[in-house]
Amino acid sequence: MKLFETYIVRRVGMMFLVALLPVLAIIWTTQVLQRINLVTDSGQSMGSFAKLATLILPTIIPIVLPFALVIGITQTLTAMNSDSELTVMEAAGAKRSIIIRPVMILAIAISVFSFFVDNVVEPRARVAARQMVAEAYADLLSTVIEEKNFRRIEDGLYVQISQRLSGRILKGLFVVDSRDPAFDLIYYAKEGAVDPSGTSLLMKDGEVHRKTPDGSVSVIKFDSYSFDLSDMTQSRGQANARASDRSLGFLFNPDTNDPDYKQRPGDYRAELHRRLNDWALPAIFALISLVIAGDARSHREARLHPMVSALTLSFALRWADFYAANQIDNSAKFIGVLYAINIIAALIAIILLLRNRKMTMPVSIRNRLSNWRQRVQDRMPTAPGSSNGGGA
Repeated sequence: MKLFETYIVRRVGMMFLVALLPVLAIIWTTQVLQRINLVTDSGQSMGSFAKLATLILPTIIPIVLPFALVIGITQTLTAMNSDSELTVMEAAGAKRSIIIRPVMILAIAISVFSFFVDNVVEPRARVAARQMVAEAYADLLSTVIEEKNFRRIEDGLYVQISQRLSGRILKGLFVVDSRDPAFDLIYYAKEGAVDPSGTSLLMKDGEVHRKTPDGSVSVIKFDSYSFDLSDMTQSRGQANARASDRSLGFLFNPDTNDPDYKQRPGDYRAELHRRLNDWALPAIFALISLVIAGDARSHREARLHPMVSALTLSFALRWADFYAANQIDNSAKFIGVLYAINIIAALIAIILLLRNRKMTMPVSIRNRLSNWRQRVQDRMPTAPGSSNGGGA
């Protein structure tokens, strides 16, 4: 690349990072806080929570990248226009391609990176996160419950233990089970243990109190009793893969015997075409940004800030993509609509760039904005002595 092209890439890249990192941090923090229950419910360490937070990061990077690039391009080119750099470049007879080429090289590189994250890193991160959450909940009784503290295992089921010994042995068991509205069960046992599979709690030398809504209580003593945990461990300890967790190869050729695919074949079709479509958004958004901000403009010209215009169009295009991708789940007809949206948007932007056409507002809107701005300036108070000149 030429020196000027390298200069543009460096400026756009720096502004891209300035826009990307804070937005990414805010969204990431929001997503992480929504999963704080992994620590509160299952007693995991902060190290495990930090690992889960890291696994969440690849799921939001592809979403933020295109919009950060729009901000980087429009803000850089607007600053260059304000500093008259674009005007000097045009006056020197430089072609518009000297701006388009470096920006598009950067945009294509970001698109390739987005494809890699979306199709390689993110599915693996999702699977690892699901497995981590499943393992955290799979063995709550023998590893997580704190001594002499009540712990809610699920709605209506609470457990307290006096002491935990080696070999999954629990001393002083107290279990309250009110999941059945017809009666409440309260278990006391001197000793208990969770079986190796984690599907049952074996209690020894205790009693169970059965209380009905009318207040009657029956007490049964036992030498040994098995409390079934299979429903809880299966529902909490199973990491079921979804369409978003699958590799691109699986989406192209799904296993027809896969239980989740049998239930939701439309999800897999929609996920495949979403991934094949979304990775190109940084390049398409870059074309739109170049059409809006890639030429010299007069400072007196009435127009919206290029960043506002580019982001508005980008959000509209992203919303249309999102809507079409969701509809593919129910109707395969929207597959063509999804690809057509981006192809048409890219072709229009390319034609405008090749013809050196500027994207301007309609004359009527431009005149109204100019009149409105003039009225605002007329009503603004003037500093004392500013209209009388500076003569002595």
